[in-house]
Parts: sequence; structure tokens; C-alpha cells
Amino acid sequence: MSVLVLVLAVSAACCLGFGFVLQQKAASHAPLSDFLSPRLLIDLIRVPTWLGGIGLMVVGQVLGAIALSRGELSLVEPLLATNLLFAMALSRHQTKQPLGRQGWAGLALLAGGVTAFIVAGQPEGGDAVTDPLRHWLIIGVMIGLALLLTAYAKRTRLSAAPLLLAVAAGLLYGVQDALTRVTGQRFASGGWSEVVTSWQPYGVLVLGVTGLVLVQSAFETAPLRMSLPALTATQPLAGIVCGVGFLGDRLRTDTGALAWQAAGLAAVVAGIVLLGLHPAMPRGSEYARRAKDLQRH
Repeated sequence: MSVLVLVLAVSAACCLGFGFVLQQKAASHAPLSDFLSPRLLIDLIRVPTWLGGIGLMVVGQVLGAIALSRGELSLVEPLLATNLLFAMALSRHQTKQPLGRQGWAGLALLAGGVTAFIVAGQPEGGDAVTDPLRHWLIIGVMIGLALLLTAYAKRTRLSAAPLLLAVAAGLLYGVQDALTRVTGQRFASGGWSEVVTSWQPYGVLVLGVTGLVLVQSAFETAPLRMSLPALTATQPLAGIVCGVGFLGDRLRTDTGALAWQAAGLAAVVAGIVLLGLHPAMPRGSEYARRAKDLQRH
């Protein structure tokens, strides 16, 4: 594993984690009438805290894109999942809550799970799958599932809506990471002319904006603990599926390695859930009122 890729991915996770906390703080005060509407971004762009959060997220995405251009998606995605550690650190600073057993257990599971998956899987690059049907099948399933979750969240407007929107955004961001890697490869092989004449960079833009609306809508209607863990858990899983499915990433497939990889991913998800439910993650009574208002609309 390249030290540079490790530093880039963890730095990206740091920026993303801090950025998510700032975005959620601003979005929690946005009008409920903007739920799942592009107007939400127009209203939030006037809030300095949100702009700071977006700035950090953009820096994180740029660092993540560089890491993806130099390392396998199946390696970078688990490292990006550590953004929750940095979100936890900032939230803990704001709420003054100690970590306690739950916090330390979550940290250990998340860090240990990422390490176990990478060590056991030993991700390495390979030849990308040339069959376009396989590309579009995997991408179509991811986007289709995200659309179904979004439609259900919009129709029901139940307390589960933020969770569903976060999962949908995680699926889109996982596909976006895969297309970002393809875009980087095209730039390396043919420069800007190769990039602007391919569809992948435009797909990155569309998925990024759509995912941003979903995430901000989730942040608007629920505390961070209801949305960020689901987003953080879903994105790397979707990215790994894309990496192995059509980008040519190779993982060890012997029985022991597969068992450790599965255990590592399970530990990552469990750690994310424990950290997301930690008291340090902001909650507040304001969200209960906004959730009731949302159900009445």
C-alpha cells in the first residue's frame, strides 16, 4: 500500500468529516419546504457555516480523487469511511461528551475493520472489464436503488426518511467515486481532450449534485446520528462493488481471506453505527419538532 495514497485518503476523510458536521449544523435550520428540492442548496449557499462545510467537502473530494487516481477503489473507499472518526472528534469538541466504552468500542471496530479488510484483501489493480453491459448493469442497479429509496422517503416522510436518503446518497457517492477514478485514468492517458469527450466526468457532476441535495435534506430533518452513519457505511460498500465489479480491482479470494474481509466490513459497519449513536453526536429537541412538521406537510 502506497504511503501517499494512505495520507491522501485519510486527509480526504478528515476534510469530509469536518465538512459534514458544519453542513448539518447549517442545514438543520433550513426551511422544511425545501425538502428534496434544489432550492435547499440556494438557501444554504447564503449561510457561511454551510459554505465552510462545502469548502472542506470539496477539498476532501479533490484529495479523494487524487487518491483514487493512484490507488485501487477497494483500498481507498474503506479509508474514506474513517471520515466518521473526524466528524466524531469535532462533534465531541462541541458537545463536551466523553468517549466512554461505546465511543472507544466504535473507534476500535471502525479502525480495526478497515485494517482487517485491507490486510486480508490486499487490493490491487487489474484490467478493467470491457463489457459495457456489466458496467451499466452495476451502475443501473446502484442508481435505481437510490431512486427507489428517495421516492419512498419522499412519499412516506416518516422518521426513517433521513436514513433512507443517506443510504441513497451513499450509493450515488460510491458510483461517483468509481467514475472519478475512470476520469482520472482518462486524463492520465489522453489529457483534457480525453476527459471532456467522455461521459464519466459529467456523470460525476450529476451524481455529486444529486447526492448533495439528498444529504442536505437528510441533515435538514434529523440529527447527524440519523444520517451520517448510514452514508458512511453505504458509500464504501457501493464503491467496492463498483471497483471489483467493473474497474478490475482484485481481492484475495481464498477462504481465510474472504472470511477476514467479511469480518472487517462487518466491523466497519458496526463501528460506524456505534459512533453514530454516541451521545457526542448532536441530537437536540429541535429535530423532533421538525420531524413532526415534516410529516404534516
